[in-house]
Amino acid sequence: MNFNSPPSSPVAPLEGWFKEAQAENARPNPLAVALSTINANGAPSSRMVLLKGFDEYGAVFYTNYTSDKANDIEANPNVSLLFHWDQMQRQIRIQGIATKVTAEESDTYFESRHRLSQVGAWASKQSQPLNSRTVLIAKVAALTAKWIERSVPRPEFWGGYRVSLDLVELWQGNDGRLHDRIRYTCSNGEWSWQRLQP
Repeated sequence: MNFNSPPSSPVAPLEGWFKEAQAENARPNPLAVALSTINANGAPSSRMVLLKGFDEYGAVFYTNYTSDKANDIEANPNVSLLFHWDQMQRQIRIQGIATKVTAEESDTYFESRHRLSQVGAWASKQSQPLNSRTVLIAKVAALTAKWIERSVPRPEFWGGYRVSLDLVELWQGNDGRLHDRIRYTCSNGEWSWQRLQP
């Protein structure tokens, strides 16, 4: 990212930063991102999810569609994503609308998951109270036996969301806290940007 002459769109710089974070092992999960939502009562909530896809249409993550985060999105699809790589002194902030990806996209990603993660998607009623971990493990064991010689189908209640790139801010740390900040906004498919003070 050239902060002296920013490109007209943030998509290529974002793709570059994601690749660099992975190459440099910026942290144990370089594509972990804080997802912030607002529930029906107007209360904010944040949690970490994993970026599983990115292009000019948005950033993709996967979850249980009955989870707290999914319920928040159902009530208010305006969300925020925050990536932070401390050792690289970089941060990306994305604001946009979260919409479900197609069933085909969810199927494709689900098939790529580790088998235990596939079974776990069925076993866990995400965000619901759990009396004992033993109950969860027993459920996983029963489902593993059920599909012992078959592929695990994707649950209808599990899939992806794509967050649109309505606002994107790239932040690069510098000495003396004289950081570089560029904020992109997209309106009707057209990008514009502003340099922000640190």
